[in-house]
Amino acid sequence: MIALVNSYPLPMRPSAAAPDRSAVWEWLAPLQADGTVKYFYPKLGRGAVALFEVDSAETLQGYLTQWAEFVPCTFDVTVLVDPGYQKRLVGADD
Repeated sequence: MIALVNSYPLPMRPSAAAPDRSAVWEWLAPLQADGTVKYFYPKLGRGAVALFEVDSAETLQGYLTQWAEFVPCTFDVTVLVDPGYQKRLVGADD
């Protein structure tokens, strides 16, 4: 399952969240190394966008809960379809 996750931090002074924001990168490093997080981009201003590849919604929920422990936020989650699957579904050649 591939999911595009867009985070929206809760209102607070940026300086109040700075230590926890730094910890996100330490939490993120092994997830990037093992391929769970394909991409992670901070957004201009506040928040971040990440692309996760996980085996289930439950696994993704666990990661999002961990993420929100570092930076309290809400998420928009979009589950993406593999392009190869979509092509097979409509009968197109790969």
